Amino acid sequence: MTPTESPTPPADYRLLLPEGWFRILLDPDQRDSSVDALVERQFRGIDNASHLKEEPRADLRRRAAKAYRGGGIELYLSLQAAGPFTIPASLLVTLAPLRHAEPLPPDDLARVLAEEAETTEDGSGDAGSPVPEIAVEELTAGTAVRVRRLTRQPGGNGPDGPDGPQAAHASVSVEYHLPVPGTTAYLLLTFSTPLEPIADAMAGLFDAIAGSLTWTE
Repeated sequence: MTPTESPTPPADYRLLLPEGWFRILLDPDQRDSSVDALVERQFRGIDNASHLKEEPRADLRRRAAKAYRGGGIELYLSLQAAGPFTIPASLLVTLAPLRHAEPLPPDDLARVLAEEAETTEDGSGDAGSPVPEIAVEELTAGTAVRVRRLTRQPGGNGPDGPDGPQAAHASVSVEYHLPVPGTTAYLLLTFSTPLEPIADAMAGLFDAIAGSLTWTE
């Protein structure tokens, strides 16, 4: 390829996920059947569970519809188990077209994201959460911008939570902004988990999944 030639846009992408992750297709023609399959799997073997299925089914449909309106392509939910517990985590894949005549280099995007983070730290955003970690990294699929965030959330079952007004928890997210070759769009991988105590381990898993992404012709 000469310097003046542009790469051919890929036809699709491929991701490798651990066993126990379930994919929900967000296209309206496929969304409901994907959600129904997940709900049926979760309640398999439970007698007379039809009334128990409706709330999670409706919640997942709302979540999937919202993700689709934001440009989401597919949503992965972790069903991995650790003993009797399911490890809660998710991955939302979004196609984010940028309004630029030319592709925006990852270094420039990282600079924009860092400036936005500084604005938040100055008081115009959620000052209760730490400043995100932003870095430019090399993946198999190309140069990407990695953003790791820790977001403080109110805790408990009431306005102040069961342990008083200071009760809170934090969710951890890792974003990968990856330029789509031959286009001005970015593919955004947004991983999240509410398990702050094992944030580093989960971030390592998220990094491995993002690193497995390859473009297909």
